[in-house]
Amino acid sequence: MTLDRRAELGEFLRSRRARLRPEEVGLIDHGARRRVPGLRREELALLAGVSVDHYVRLEQGRTLHFSESVLDAVARALRLNPVERDHLYRLARPWSGEEPPAEQHVRPGLRRLLDSAGDMPAYLLGRGTTVLAWNRQAAALITDFSALAPRDRNKARMVFLDEGMRGLYEDWPGKAADVVAYLRLDAARNPGDAEIADLIDELHQADPEFRGLWDNHELRDKTYGRYVYRHPVVGRVELGFETFRLPDDPDQALVAYTVEADSPSATALRLPAGLAAESQRV
Repeated sequence: MTLDRRAELGEFLRSRRARLRPEEVGLIDHGARRRVPGLRREELALLAGVSVDHYVRLEQGRTLHFSESVLDAVARALRLNPVERDHLYRLARPWSGEEPPAEQHVRPGLRRLLDSAGDMPAYLLGRGTTVLAWNRQAAALITDFSALAPRDRNKARMVFLDEGMRGLYEDWPGKAADVVAYLRLDAARNPGDAEIADLIDELHQADPEFRGLWDNHELRDKTYGRYVYRHPVVGRVELGFETFRLPDDPDQALVAYTVEADSPSATALRLPAGLAAESQRV
């Protein structure tokens, strides 16, 4: 499923129109029956202060040469958040598509940083949710990445195709929604990446839950948050996470988990880390 930027742009704008009701944006609904949910194109154009024809050309992707003022006006009318606004700009601007993405490599210093993280699980995420590197604490908490084939070291593929992952996350539906929203954003950032396109196509065919979430057109960057794990050995572990993007390669993100000091989760987290150390010595 190669990303068709014109089709993606239209679907994205329609999905954002659909979530707005006339009364929410100060329009009077005269009670006429609506064939589609949300705002009509004419209403959105009115709110944005652009001609209906101009907005229709944007939504239909007839051209990718829209001015910054038009895109800003449409973003305000649709009440887009910063991530969604950047996504609109990315889709509505020309892209040469001449050079394939470069192969990603992990610097030795990053590997040393992961290994020196103590009891803190951490891993390095690349394009298309590929796990590029990890420490033994992350392997003990999530899965033994080293035992997986390189193509299977992928968070999206694991979350949807590995049954063990469904039991690992206390809120699997929330985790799945996060992964899909991030993958859609990543696909738009890297429209020429054939591996991301193949991954989306594979998951689209293999899992109806992925298809349903993909059709929602949600977008979410990986920044910080909280997940609760149900570890098979130590039970429930509540962790926060922080994400740090590499300045020289923003397609690589270091994801580090945190835990409150002296909490039950902090105590529990030491056991899988110890088990990982033992397994490495065997």
